[in-house]
Amino acid sequence: MSTSQDPGTGSGRRAVVMAFGVAPLAAVLAGCGGREKSGGSDVVKPSDGGTGGGTVLAATADIPENGGKIFADRGVVVTRPKPDEFKAFSSKCTHQGCTVSSVSGGTINCPCHGSRFDAASGAVVHGPATRPLPVRKIAVTDGSITLLS
Repeated sequence: MSTSQDPGTGSGRRAVVMAFGVAPLAAVLAGCGGREKSGGSDVVKPSDGGTGGGTVLAATADIPENGGKIFADRGVVVTRPKPDEFKAFSSKCTHQGCTVSSVSGGTINCPCHGSRFDAASGAVVHGPATRPLPVRKIAVTDGSITLLS
């Protein structure tokens, strides 16, 4: 009585199992490995005209100069580093995905592990996060800040 398998049959099954087992894992890892650029929103100065659609977040007067406001329900934080400059970033910390809790002293602050991000650029100022906050697109028009898709 032999306990060995036909080498062609066993390796063929293993190849199929490996292909179907590895493909979903590769897809998940590919989604986690992307790098987001930092630098603020594409539209940073107030202007006149239409916004081109999107969700109105707030009036420009609602965003304090040298501060910001977190819109957790929309996943965005809007900052105002200068009187006529508005920036928008994801409100999810790039360390472990916690929602940032405050904007003060020129930084966007995460309560979970102490990461801090520059309010003007989204760059990491203090870890453990190693990647900047992803930029979100906004339009500033007629005193309103609109989150674009």
